[in-house]
Amino acid sequence: MSMQALPQSKMTKSDSIFFVEKTVFAPTVSKATSTYKTPICPEGFNLELIGSDNLSVITKSGTVFTPLHDMVVHLLFKAIKKDNGSYIEIPFVVNVEGTYNNQGKNAKPFVIPSLREWHGAEGNFILTTKSRIVIDAKQEAILMQAATIFQDDLDKLCAIKPKIVIGKPKAGDVFISLDGKNEELGTEGYSLSIRDYVSINAAQYKGALWGTRTLLQILEQDAKHCSLPKGISRDYPKYEVRGFLLDVGRKYFTIDFLRDYVKLMSYYKMGDFQIHLSDNAFVKHYNNDWDSTYSGFRLESERYPNLPTKGEFYTKKEFIDLQLLAERYGINIIPEIDVPAHSLAISKAFPQIASEKYGKDHLDIKNPETYTIVENIFREYLEGENPVFRFKEVHIGTDEYAKEEAEPFRKFTDHFIKYVQSFGKDVRVWGALTHAQGVTPVTSKGVTMNAWYNGYADPLKMKELGYPLISTPDGYLYIVPAAGYYYDYLNLKYLYEKWEPVAIGDVVFKMGDPFIRGGMFAVWNDVSKNGITAQDVTDRVFPALQVLSEKMWSGENKTVNFSAFSDKVKSINEGPGLNLRGKISGKDALVVNYEMKGNDKEIKNINQVLYEKEGNRKVLNFKSNSSQVKLPYPEIGYNYTVIFKINPSENNADDAVIFQSNHATVKLKQGNTSNFGFSHEGKDYDFGIAIPEKKWSTIAVSGDNNSTTLYLDGKLVKKLEREKIPIGIKTDSIYIMKTLFFPLGQIGDSKNSFIGKMKDLKVFNQILSEIQIQAIKEEE
Repeated sequence: MSMQALPQSKMTKSDSIFFVEKTVFAPTVSKATSTYKTPICPEGFNLELIGSDNLSVITKSGTVFTPLHDMVVHLLFKAIKKDNGSYIEIPFVVNVEGTYNNQGKNAKPFVIPSLREWHGAEGNFILTTKSRIVIDAKQEAILMQAATIFQDDLDKLCAIKPKIVIGKPKAGDVFISLDGKNEELGTEGYSLSIRDYVSINAAQYKGALWGTRTLLQILEQDAKHCSLPKGISRDYPKYEVRGFLLDVGRKYFTIDFLRDYVKLMSYYKMGDFQIHLSDNAFVKHYNNDWDSTYSGFRLESERYPNLPTKGEFYTKKEFIDLQLLAERYGINIIPEIDVPAHSLAISKAFPQIASEKYGKDHLDIKNPETYTIVENIFREYLEGENPVFRFKEVHIGTDEYAKEEAEPFRKFTDHFIKYVQSFGKDVRVWGALTHAQGVTPVTSKGVTMNAWYNGYADPLKMKELGYPLISTPDGYLYIVPAAGYYYDYLNLKYLYEKWEPVAIGDVVFKMGDPFIRGGMFAVWNDVSKNGITAQDVTDRVFPALQVLSEKMWSGENKTVNFSAFSDKVKSINEGPGLNLRGKISGKDALVVNYEMKGNDKEIKNINQVLYEKEGNRKVLNFKSNSSQVKLPYPEIGYNYTVIFKINPSENNADDAVIFQSNHATVKLKQGNTSNFGFSHEGKDYDFGIAIPEKKWSTIAVSGDNNSTTLYLDGKLVKKLEREKIPIGIKTDSIYIMKTLFFPLGQIGDSKNSFIGKMKDLKVFNQILSEIQIQAIKEEE
């Protein structure tokens, strides 16, 4: 019998003690050593290096790449006793001497995630209008996309658009090449040299692109967006999978929103974007009526046209284009179709395969037709030379099915793992096999498991079964907006100080364990139609993204504490061209100040609107229901105060528009209520008061992430805030949100503008008090 064929059991305590006492590990790797030598074993044992928490310094084959400065590397060895195959894993900490014994002149620049290695030189590189982006001729075809993205981003951030050329760099240029060693830098690592010219050298495309993200973040923090500190760096991730999951099944997000998230995640080197494409709300919130319970299936289906949610799905072309964009930006899209639970959208289309026993969100996994339909659904997105699902990994869900059906559930899971693998894909699943214990084998080869709750899947047992794990612990990393359980906003201080992907619930794996692929945080939109907008989701995601990109790229950061990190992150935003959080900045809190008497340079695009003299000044007169004024800012996000003076004419129409953006509308009359209000994402809100006609009123609206407040003529009218309302059966209730990103893209509307006059629009990027608002009202 070969050693590999022997059963894998833990080594006895006496054998373990004997082995450790007889084996001497080298605690230090001296400068310029090229190989870490595995210790000689005692007779009757084998020892192999199975893991390293820094594969760019010590690889699993033992190759050593000398870091810039001394680094601690956690190695993981496996000792095997030859006669019975029993084993132990032995963690060992090694100090690897670096090339330099000091940090150099320039301090390490702050970026998110932080640079793994840096040695500062003296002085600064200055990007100018004469700078060029130079691509190494050997890799022109591969690198042109990265160079083009970088060029466009520099144009947006720095107002400099360097030419892209092929060849060799000269002073002032940025040079991008792929001459790095794959063993050293892997898929995502790169070396950076900032001298007379800047050089990014990677082994693969993604590493080169990540190098450009680093440069952009440094430039963003420079007052003039042109200066980089000279120095050299080696940068690479600690964990391969650094991900974010967005539940679009229970809440629909536009394809443009997803495209923006690809760019946002790329800016923070977060490589995996899992899109949870199908799911449903809780039937208890819909009076236990499955037919009226909200569900979503978000992909076009030509085979089953009644499967996608009407008006709320992505065409195949849109989803393919999203993935093509993701490829260019270094992001893996992980599409998830969740079966056989969370499957109400499928059973609504095919009532005959709904479970009668466990509810219609469970598919009947004993019904052969269930297998046929689910196979057909997956096949449509997997077959052909150019499948709809382009990336290597596909998520098939497999979670939270009724416990008493463990054996058929395991059979179903194994079947669809193999089915999806038959199309050349690797598979991801949710950890459920401790919950669904049984004897039916479930394939682990080519399968990665999201370890989310240890009661559903014991991480240590899943490792024994051969499943690589993505650390997705619900108790730390689940955001469920405004639900009242899990997190509304993640505990970032705890995550920064205490967590990294080796921790899954109360189980902590050894550093360098090869079964821990990385981590992922998630937004689950469990409570459908609760007023949470896409903008509210971003308000929760963005700060978490900043912290978790750091934790999953670098691990523990001992040089920057959480307080300092929290201060520094304020200077890094979403990436060039993005403003998902609706930020407007200025010299002070007053960021927009339009008198509207004809001298506002930013008000240029006017239709059916006249400047009309009134007293000793002019005002804007919206004369018809097609009156419009375009403004240069789409919206302002939390925290804000918007103040304006308005004089509505008599008999304005229902839903008459004052302000609007792509996301929201502020109305003079909300529906047929005559009350001032706003609408977004299909929900309407009003403040219970009508704005007087044929007289000037001062309106102030302030908004934060929990409320929207109206003041009329300096006095508080109403604060709309999170409200708990009864819903469904018995004592069930949900929180309804009443937040607003204030729309500023346009005043008026092409079809239903308010009719009347406006003047003195002021926008502040902070919440003003009632006293401050009163003072502004009395200025004139």
